[in-house]
Amino acid sequence: MVTPGFVDLASPTPMMRQRLFPPRGARSGHTHDPSRERPAKAGAEGATAPETLRQKDRGGDELLESRAAYAALTEGVIRPHRRPGKSLRSDDRGAREFRRSGARAILDNGPVTDTPESLRRTPLHALHLELGAKMVPFAGYEMPVQYPVGVLKEHLHTRASAGLFDVSHMGQAFLSGDAPDRALERLTPADVVGLKEGMQRYGLLLNENGGIKDDFMFSRLVGEWDLYIVVNGATKEGDFAYIGEKLSGVGSLTPKPDRALLALQGPKAGDVLERHSPGIDQLTFMKVARTTVAGAPAIVSRSGYTGEDGFEISLEGGDAERVARALLGEPEVLPIGLGARDSLRLEAGLCLYGHDIDESTDPVEADLVWSIGKRRKEQKDFPAGERIMAEAANGTARKRVGIRPEGRAPAREGAEIADKNGRLIGRVTSGGFGPSVNAPVAMGYLETAFAATGAEIDLLVRGKPLPARVAPMPFAPHRYKRATKPNTGATA
Repeated sequence: MVTPGFVDLASPTPMMRQRLFPPRGARSGHTHDPSRERPAKAGAEGATAPETLRQKDRGGDELLESRAAYAALTEGVIRPHRRPGKSLRSDDRGAREFRRSGARAILDNGPVTDTPESLRRTPLHALHLELGAKMVPFAGYEMPVQYPVGVLKEHLHTRASAGLFDVSHMGQAFLSGDAPDRALERLTPADVVGLKEGMQRYGLLLNENGGIKDDFMFSRLVGEWDLYIVVNGATKEGDFAYIGEKLSGVGSLTPKPDRALLALQGPKAGDVLERHSPGIDQLTFMKVARTTVAGAPAIVSRSGYTGEDGFEISLEGGDAERVARALLGEPEVLPIGLGARDSLRLEAGLCLYGHDIDESTDPVEADLVWSIGKRRKEQKDFPAGERIMAEAANGTARKRVGIRPEGRAPAREGAEIADKNGRLIGRVTSGGFGPSVNAPVAMGYLETAFAATGAEIDLLVRGKPLPARVAPMPFAPHRYKRATKPNTGATA
C-alpha cells in the first residue's frame, strides 16, 4: 500500500533512478539493501494523493502545477513577464480563483531586473536541471520552483515522507570576538548569552526603532567560541553589512558564501539521514552538531521551515552535489522546489520576511514575543526595548493572525480585509491553497479588536467581499521531534 502523498521512486520514473544515481554501494560505503526498495505500482502515475484531492479537488493539483505556483513564491522572487496560458478546466472554484490570481500576480509584478547572466547559481544548479526542475529568479539566484511531479505532490510527499530542498541561497556566517554572544544581543531581543552548547535558537534582527530587519537562526556549536548564523537569502548582504557596522569593535562577522545548505524535511527524514550519518537521529528539535553526512563534513541542525521534523545540513559547496545525490537515492526522498516550500511554511504558520514581517512591523505586532528571552524582557536592553515591552503589556493597534476563508477561493497577498460593515481593518500578507488541509489559508494583520479566534471578517477579492474567520495557527500541526523531560515523558 502506498502512503497517501508518497511518491513511489522504485518504479523507473523520470531520471530519479537509472540516469542520476550511482549504485548505493558506491556512495560512502552504504550497502544496497533490496528490502528497502519499494515495489512498482501499476498505474500509480508517480504519486498517490489523498482521495479528496485526487477526485473532487483535482483542480488543486492542476492549479499548483500551473503558473500559479510562481505566485506562491515570495521571499526575494523576481517573476518574469509571461503571457497568461490557457485556463485549465476545473469544477473546483478555489482552484480557478487561485489560478487566475496567480497568473495576474506574474503579470503585475513589474519589470525583470535580474537577467539570467546576472543570477547566481547554487552548487546544485546542474543537478536541478538534470532532475527537470523549472527554474526561476529568486533572491538573486536561479532556483527550482518545482520538479516534474508538480508542487502539490511535492508538498504532500514532504508531509508524508521526506523531501530535499536546496536552500543554499541563504546567508551563512560566523560571528567572532571577545564575547560574540553579548555583542549579538545588541541587535536582537533573543537570549544569546543563555544559549547552551549544541543548541540553536530563532532570533529577530531589529533596527534602532525596533522594526524587524530580518529573522535568523543562531547556533552555539559544542567546543566553539564563534556563533554560527543563518539569515535569509534576499536580505543577506544588507544583514551582514548592518551587523558588521553595528558590532564594529566588539565582534567580527565572517560570511561563508561558498557553503551550501540543504534541508531534509518530513516524518521519514530521521530514518533517511541516519543511514548517511549514524547517530544523527539522536538530535532533537533545535539541537545542532558538527558531523559527517555521506562522508562529508557538515553542520547539522534538527530544524526547518515546513512544520515537519527534519534537518538543515550545511556543507562545503564542493560536497553538496554528492551528498544531495546520496540522499535523493533513498526511496523515501524526492527533490522539492520553492513552490512547495512556500505552501508548507504557510500551513505551518511561519513568517516570510518581506511579506509577513519587515521593518514596519515589530515583535509584538508580529506575534513573535515568544522569541524575546525572559532575561531580555526584564532588562529591556535591546533596540526599542522599553517601547516594545510596554506594547507587549498594554496591547498594540494591530496583530498578525491566521485566516481561514470560507468556500474554496483563496485570498492572495495584498488583499484588503474589512469588518462586516465594510470598514477596512487589515491586509493579507500571505495566502494560498493549503494542500494538507484541503482548503485556502492565509495570514495577515488586523486591528487588534478583530483579532480574536473565530472573529468574522471579509476578504476583498477584486472588490467583492468573501467571508472568512480568524483562525489559530498553525493550520497543519507542527511535528517536530522534541526532547522529552526525564522521568515524565513530557516534551520540553
